[in-house]
Amino acid sequence: MLNKREGFRRAFADFHLEKVCAFTAMDVERLMQDDAIIRHRRKIEAAVGNARVFREIQREYGSFDCYLWRWTAGKTVHECGLTTSPLSDALAKDLKKRGMKFVGSTTIYSYLQAVGVIESHEPGCFLSGTCLSV
Repeated sequence: MLNKREGFRRAFADFHLEKVCAFTAMDVERLMQDDAIIRHRRKIEAAVGNARVFREIQREYGSFDCYLWRWTAGKTVHECGLTTSPLSDALAKDLKKRGMKFVGSTTIYSYLQAVGVIESHEPGCFLSGTCLSV
């Protein structure tokens, strides 16, 4: 997947939200022919649909960041050794209810780690001083 990052960036208009939201069925067909990306029709369609849901969340909450942090009252969650949690379960469920696809609890948990909502450095990591073992 990481080897295809630049292909995805090019194919999805540098991830420019409004451009991706404007993709049509013709764009999906174009992407299905692009061997620089993973060509899975449902995932391509989901990426376009998820962008539209993302935009609606931004409009509703002011930013996607505000939406995310409301789930933890603005506090970072410290935990280790997990791949899902009640937080990622609830967030995935809400995103699915809003219409997002391919947003299961494990994917959302990884995303929350990547953006800093969940801090989960394992023991032995040079950053592990704040992690509470589960």
